[in-house]
Formats: sequence, C-alpha cells, structure tokens
Amino acid sequence: MKFEAITIKDIAKVLGLSTSTVSRALRDSYEISPETKARVLEYARENNYRPNPIALSLKEKRSSSIGVLVSEIANSFFSQAINGIESVAQEKGYNVVIAQSKEDFNREVSAMQYLASRSVDGILLSVSSNTNDFSTINDLYGRGMPIVCFDRVVDSLETHKVIVDNFTAAYNATMHLIKNGYKRIGCIASSSFLSMTTERVDGYKKALTDKKMQVDDTLIAYCPHGGMIYEEVEQVLTNFLQSNNRPDAVMACSDKITTNIMRYCKHEKIVIPSSMGLIGFSNLDLTELLSPSLSVVRQPAYEMGKRAAELLISMIESKRPVTDFERVVLPAELLQRESSAKRK
Repeated sequence: MKFEAITIKDIAKVLGLSTSTVSRALRDSYEISPETKARVLEYARENNYRPNPIALSLKEKRSSSIGVLVSEIANSFFSQAINGIESVAQEKGYNVVIAQSKEDFNREVSAMQYLASRSVDGILLSVSSNTNDFSTINDLYGRGMPIVCFDRVVDSLETHKVIVDNFTAAYNATMHLIKNGYKRIGCIASSSFLSMTTERVDGYKKALTDKKMQVDDTLIAYCPHGGMIYEEVEQVLTNFLQSNNRPDAVMACSDKITTNIMRYCKHEKIVIPSSMGLIGFSNLDLTELLSPSLSVVRQPAYEMGKRAAELLISMIESKRPVTDFERVVLPAELLQRESSAKRK
C-alpha cells in the first residue's frame, strides 16, 4: 500500500475548517483564535503532520536542501567529509541529498542533473577521477546554481574551494621514505586530469630533487579510476616489479590505491616493508591494526566537509551575488608506522 502523508486538506476536512484557516493556525497567525489553533495543532501532532517540502520550495523558491556529489560514499574520506557536511546542514536547517559518481564521468553528469532537478539550493562537489569535461558543471553554475568544490576541485570554476595541502602532504610522505633509507621510490597516483594528482606528484618530485635523487618517470604511474578498479593497480605494480628499476618503496596517492597495493602484495607474497616500503593517503580508521600497520597521510576530512558546507550555505543565503571566493587549504597529518620502517 502506498504511503500518503496527511495534508492540510485532510486536517481541514476532519475538523470542519477551511484549508486557509488550518494553514494560518499552523503558522501561528494572530487571525486565528487560540482555541482553533490548539485543535489544529493537537490533531496535526497526533497524526504526524509535516509540511510538504516540495510545496514549500515552490512557494519560497528554496528547498532547504543541499546536494553532495562524491565518487564513493563507502570511501572513508568521503564518509567522514559527509559527516562534517551534515553537522553544519543540520545546524542550519538544511537536508542533505547524497549522490555518488563511482569514478564515472557519465554517472557524474547524470547525478548533477538529478540534483538540480530536485531543486536543491546548492551542490557540494568532488569531481570523479574520469572527469575532464566540465561543461555540465559550468552550465549549472552559470545558470545560478551555487557550487562549492572540495578535495577534487575544478580549477577553472570561480567559486569557493576546500582542499588539503596536497603538495606538502606528498612531499613529507616521500621525504619520510627517503630518510628511512629507500632509494627507488615509486609514485602511484589517481587520474592525471585532477589538480589534486598534479599537486601530489609535484610534491613527490620536489622531495626527490631536494635530496639530489633522480626523478624517474618510469616510477610514476596513474590509475584513471583512482584505484577503484583493482586491475588498474595490479597492472601498475606488475610493471613496476618486472622492470629493471624495481622500486624499493611506493608512495600511493589515494585511499583505494593504497589498500589495493596491500591486497596485491599479500596475494603475491611481497613482504612489506622488507621487500617494499609503503606509505599512502588513507583515512581508514583501522590502518594501525593492519599487519604491518600502515603509514598514512591522513586528511582532515570532517573539517573539510564542515568548511565546504559553511561556504555553500553562505552563498545560498547571501542577499547579493558572491564574487569574492575563498581557497581554503588545510594541513594533512603524517602517521609513521611499520609499513615504511627504516630499510635494513
């Protein structure tokens, strides 16, 4: 049986009142007597009446909801970011509608169009690793849809952006490996389309050059789907380990790449860190419980989500067009554990 929520018309019919009287009573209008208000409110409470959000949005031209589009909700970074987003949204009286691209450009376009069709007041966006065409995003933004980018941003979009200090995070991770005695350090990154990828690879290269170590392009590889497809990571590692310049450590630039490297090493009986050191970007809570415990760059995902939501809601509620935009850059945390222990 289809659920049907109680409406103002239903209340009016039962209580023998006009719909306008019920509507005014629910809005606590001075035009309605206290006795009638009490009758209406009591019946509404007993029957779990809730205002129709679609009707309200049509009337007020606002839905009090924001859309969130990420690559994968199950990714620990994004789940933590969504917690931060929802903490702000709840405090400000907004609902959150979540969609995921699964690192697929067409799915991302469809999700953006769906969120817009649901009349969300704004969108928080972290683009997929496959996105190199921003025409749909630019079109929605150009037609007045407030959009704030976080983590994976669209550099050409003039809006607020919230990111981690990718360059410094990758620099520190690579420098940690160098200081622990690793000589041939590979870098496995997400899609080269992403500015986040460029920043992390640049940080990796700068650490090598600062230590007078050669940057070997054969030890830099990209995964178009950000490591979500295991076979991508498997192929990269197979190529690395079959080459004449086999790496003795790897710096992984995303959560999925990091965990799939560990899966590959376990399957191939490659012992970490004695056969290959590993450090990666990851917000998984259980990395310290793995064997070996995993050295990671941990991003402030909750804070990123919270700050992005605050900026989006400020855009939505601004009485004037917003022309001054913030680029918020937050520091990452380097957690040194067994997987990158000093080379013997």
